[in-house]
Amino acid sequence: IEGRKVFSNILKYVRMGASSNFGNMFSVLGASVFVPFLPMAPIQILANNLLYDISQTAIPTDEVDPEQIEKPRPWDIQSLARYILFIGPCSSVFDYVTFFVMLTLFKCANVSTPEAAAQSASLFQTGWFVESLLTQTLIIHIIRTNRIPLIQSMASWQLVVTSAIIILIGIGLPFSPIGRDLGFTALPALYWPILALILFGYFALTQGVKMWLLKKKWI
Repeated sequence: IEGRKVFSNILKYVRMGASSNFGNMFSVLGASVFVPFLPMAPIQILANNLLYDISQTAIPTDEVDPEQIEKPRPWDIQSLARYILFIGPCSSVFDYVTFFVMLTLFKCANVSTPEAAAQSASLFQTGWFVESLLTQTLIIHIIRTNRIPLIQSMASWQLVVTSAIIILIGIGLPFSPIGRDLGFTALPALYWPILALILFGYFALTQGVKMWLLKKKWI
């Protein structure tokens, strides 16, 4: 039974990392085509990955749903590939929504002068960094169970606390001295309710795709 729990948590980690990186690949490639500056600076990508990795360190403590340990589960690479191919792009959908919002509503496409270009780049990068980190952290709680997260299946308190800490760091980092050193800038007040809608949409879409895959018995 303990071995099945360990296997289940290992599978969670692989699904999270692979689907997240797969989605980020599409987002970076797309943004590089139509954004007139680096969509995220290298040091910001490293910070994002570091914080996301920290949020996953509590996975070994996580609870496992009873149906996941009823019988031994094989290592099914085809099931994993389908999971990555369908779940991964869900994050890209809302990354592109964030790009559109930052470029149009918050005028990050303004590169008419070097000063304007630097300000636009910093604001765009900050907006995407926060959205990316929060969506990646939330996806942990969707991928960790085949049930409805937070309602039918609750993560371990360690994983909940770790996720909450990373979310708070992601929200507060742009307003901190460390954030300024990383090239971030304070986000406008309107950004936050828009982000809340993006997170809700992302949660709903990913959960819907997961349930569809389960119904087809593809994962």
